[in-house]
Amino acid sequence: MAKKILIVDDEPHILELEQGILESGGYKTILAPTGKDALLKLEKEIPDLVILDMMMPGMSGREVCEKIRENPKTKNLKVIFVTVARFSEVGKKVLEDLNVSDYITKPFENADLLNRVKKVIG
Repeated sequence: MAKKILIVDDEPHILELEQGILESGGYKTILAPTGKDALLKLEKEIPDLVILDMMMPGMSGREVCEKIRENPKTKNLKVIFVTVARFSEVGKKVLEDLNVSDYITKPFENADLLNRVKKVIG
């Protein structure tokens, strides 16, 4: 059975791009344009992975990840951040504290996204 990935990004073209790449790699995708929407979807079904944009209006990727970690049903979910930012040592410590599996810097190569997802969930 195909593994499910929840993609959270406020930019529709990024959602579509990531959906296309991941579905071509055999994954099933669920799309969420906001952090709130992502949390609502997580109440209904638990994916194998969440790909989370760091910089979103309303609720940041970090806040979404904190909420995921607070919920007993989702606290062990694998999370990959996608961001335009380069992480400092302090930023990397935050990722470690949030138990983030990986982070990908935009713009990314299609193959790189697929390879990183495969490393995290197979």
